[in-house]
Amino acid sequence: MTQQQYPVLWPMPTRWADNDHYGHVNNVTYYSYFDTAVNAWLMHATGTDIRELPALGVVAQTSCQYVGSLSFPDRLQVGLRISRLGRSSITYDLAIFREADNDLELAATGTFVHVYVDAESRKPVEIPAVIRTAAAQLTT
Repeated sequence: MTQQQYPVLWPMPTRWADNDHYGHVNNVTYYSYFDTAVNAWLMHATGTDIRELPALGVVAQTSCQYVGSLSFPDRLQVGLRISRLGRSSITYDLAIFREADNDLELAATGTFVHVYVDAESRKPVEIPAVIRTAAAQLTT
């Protein structure tokens, strides 16, 4: 995977607290990077506080394949693209790159599925129009 395969690269700093006892970013933190990048990009791309929409994107599935080690104070870029835009769900393909010597080194790849549900009933609903319009920009 290369950064050119992702239409959006979202900057993501590592934090001191991300490191575990072994001196590298703990595996569960990669999922936090995915979640943060997707939701921050959605807010940026829609110009909307997505928390105020009548439908919420909840995580239904996520996966991560680790390629390289990360540690604080690495600077990261999270690559985003959409492989599937359904009626009520979006599948994101993601990659985490570490900034290194004027280049980006792949550290992990993953998927992230949002299913949109009514904020009150938690039943699946259609993706809000503002989200669908933004997501269409990243559909591969």
